[in-house]
Amino acid sequence: MDSGNVAWILASSALVCMMIPALALFYGGMVGSRRILNMMMMMMCFGGASLVAVLWALFGYSMAFGNSVGGLGLIGDITEFPGMGQLLAADEAASIPVVLFAAFQLFFACVTTALVAGAAAGRMKFGAWMLFAGIWATIVYFPIAHWVFAFSSADGSVMGGWIASGIKAIDFAGGTAVHMNAGAAALALALVLGKSSGWPKMEHTKPHSRPLVLVGAGLLWVGWFGFNAGSALSAGQSASIVFLNTAVAASAGLLAWALVERLRHGAATSMGAASGLISALVAITPACGAVSPVGALAIGAIAGAVCSLAIELKFRLGYDDSLDVVGVHLVGGIIGTLLIGLFATDAAPNAVNGLFYGGGVELLGVQALATVTVLAYSFGITWILAKILDRVVGLRIKPEDEMRGIDIAAHSELAYLTDEDPVELGSPQRA
Repeated sequence: MDSGNVAWILASSALVCMMIPALALFYGGMVGSRRILNMMMMMMCFGGASLVAVLWALFGYSMAFGNSVGGLGLIGDITEFPGMGQLLAADEAASIPVVLFAAFQLFFACVTTALVAGAAAGRMKFGAWMLFAGIWATIVYFPIAHWVFAFSSADGSVMGGWIASGIKAIDFAGGTAVHMNAGAAALALALVLGKSSGWPKMEHTKPHSRPLVLVGAGLLWVGWFGFNAGSALSAGQSASIVFLNTAVAASAGLLAWALVERLRHGAATSMGAASGLISALVAITPACGAVSPVGALAIGAIAGAVCSLAIELKFRLGYDDSLDVVGVHLVGGIIGTLLIGLFATDAAPNAVNGLFYGGGVELLGVQALATVTVLAYSFGITWILAKILDRVVGLRIKPEDEMRGIDIAAHSELAYLTDEDPVELGSPQRA
């Protein structure tokens, strides 16, 4: 084993783990002050992410990275690594321990599930969310992760997913499996949940802390280096190229969103800057190993500009995507995945040429096939799951609880207490 590679993936895993509380800050600042605890708790370590981590250890890793059942590339063998105990034995031929790879990928599953909740902010029962998150990870994320991230072995003894090893679409770090998947699921969940009370003019749900949003966005940018460059699975040239591409794409996205805001509305805003940064990071995620720095700049700028327009679709089409998961993650993921077909260069780690570098349209077609399939599966299965759960347990909180704030209604807590607020249930009496 290579100790440098092991150290890098350990560090990258920690960076991706940091993205979970960073996302909590980012989304927590975007909601009203009486929704922040639910948003952070519902999405992060205390809720969906923790549940998914448990499922990953029990059977999720096996479903995602086990030998493909029947060689079809649709799902891994759930019986191959139950409990992951088989991963404890060291493979001396591997550059990094398999158990470390499993830990690295665990946080991808946690982050993806957390993203979906952004479309349900402030109006979904906490218990219903937990039930939804566990089932969704099992029947949507784990299979798609197998399609995209599981590669067949060189000797053919292990069969991988149909996207990674069949059509050989490029997704370096999760544009399809993470961002498009989460965005499509968020759209389906938002449609089933329905609009928030008073949407779209809701004074009680305006962003309560823009500084929190900016802090969260900055920490997400840092964590994204582990997300993308860590996916090289080694500390070398590939990780270095990906690291640079991630940095310049994010910068271009921030500037592009700010420019569009300035031209359309007369001012560049802090929320726009943070959103432009994230949209570009989303778009470069699948492409970071396929393009040059100039290509990364183009993808980041296009994503920042287009996503700044895409977030307005919810008002035109009438769906309540509370925190713009659709406009940023779904649209940004599509942009990054498809533009690989144009900007890919064989000088980058993926070593494939796109249309602009003499590669023809074949790669663009492959990328489009992967995009359409992931979107259709994620949206369709999520919509069916949400409909069933809505009938069985009910997804929405009561309208009066929604108006007074889900934090006190669902968790008996408030993030910011004043003398006029009631004593929190379960808390010591205040003097």
